[in-house]
Amino acid sequence: MIEFGWPWCFALLPLPLLAYFMLPRARHTEAALHVPFFNELARFVASRGYDQRATIARLLLIAMWLFLVLASARPMWIGDPIQLPASGRDLMLAVDISGSMGQNDMTLAGVSVTRLDAVKKIAGEFIKQRAGDRVGLILFGSNPYEQTPLTFDRQTVGALLNETPLGIAGGKTAIGDAIGLAVKRLRARPSEQRVLILLTDGRNNFGELTPEQAADIAATESVRIYTIGFGAERMVIPGLIFDRTINPSAELDTNTLEQIAELTGGLYRRARSTEELAAIYDELDRIEPIELSFETFRPQKSLFIWPLSFAFLISLILAALQPHVVGMKLPSFVSLKKHPAGSVTST
Repeated sequence: MIEFGWPWCFALLPLPLLAYFMLPRARHTEAALHVPFFNELARFVASRGYDQRATIARLLLIAMWLFLVLASARPMWIGDPIQLPASGRDLMLAVDISGSMGQNDMTLAGVSVTRLDAVKKIAGEFIKQRAGDRVGLILFGSNPYEQTPLTFDRQTVGALLNETPLGIAGGKTAIGDAIGLAVKRLRARPSEQRVLILLTDGRNNFGELTPEQAADIAATESVRIYTIGFGAERMVIPGLIFDRTINPSAELDTNTLEQIAELTGGLYRRARSTEELAAIYDELDRIEPIELSFETFRPQKSLFIWPLSFAFLISLILAALQPHVVGMKLPSFVSLKKHPAGSVTST
C-alpha cells in the first residue's frame, strides 16, 4: 500500500488559484500599440496555432504543480509485515588458530583433515543454526582478534571463519587474553544473554591475563563460558621400520578448561574427533536455546523521486515549447485586445 509522510502538503494544491484571484493585477488604461491591421494579425496568430500551444503550456504547468505537491507529500510504499527476532543469545565464539591447530589428526567424510578445517566445518554448521542470536567471532593465537562483532548476519560470520588461515594470530596460545576480549565485547549486552564458547587444543603459554584471572572477570560480568578441548589422543606416525603411536593432544590443559567452565557456570567438553565435536555443538544448541520473541517490521520505500522526475520532465518540455509559444517575439504575458479605431492594447 501507499502512504504519505506529509499529507498536509496537499493543502497547497489551490495555492496557484488563490494567487491568481487574490493578488492584484497590473491594469493598462492606454493603448500600448496602434495598428490598422488588427484583424489580419489575429488571423495570422490563429493560423499558426499559438492559442493551442498556450493552452497546452497551461495544462503542462498545472500537471507540473500537481507532481511537485505529490512529491512534497512524501509518498512511500509500505510492504507486508516481516517478523524479526527481537531477542536471543549474545553468543561469542573464540577459536584457537595457533600452529597446533594444523595438526592433521581429524577426519571428515573419511578424508583426513586438520583440526582447523574440522572446526570450520562443524562450527560453521552450528553458526547457521543460531537464527535469532547475535553471533560474534574471536580468533586467537599469540594475540586475540575480534574477527566479527556481535551480529545477526550469521552468513558473514561463517564465511569469515571459513576463510581464516592457520597461524595468522601467532603461533602461541593466549587463552586468558581471548577470554578478556570476549568479556569486553559482551559486557554491553544484557547480563542473562552473555555466552562464550571457547575452543582450543593447547594450554595458555602467552598473554597478559592468566585463564584463571580472565575467568574471574567473566564470572563478575555474568558471562557463561563453555570450553571445548579439541584434538585426538592417538595418532600413528609411520616410520622406516616401526610405526610410532603418539598423543597429539599432550599439551591440552584439561584442568584449566574445566576450572574456567566451573567458575563461570558453563560446561567443559572434550572432543577427540569430528563426531564428538559435532555432538558437543548439538548439546550446546540445546543448553542455550534460541528465544523466539519477534518484532514486526514493515519495509518502506520512498517514491517521491517519481513525481519529482515527472515534474522535471514537464519543465524540459515547457522550455522546449517556449520559443513556439512566443514565436512572434512578444513576451509570454502579452495578450492582444481589440479597441475601437483599430488599436491594440497589450495587457
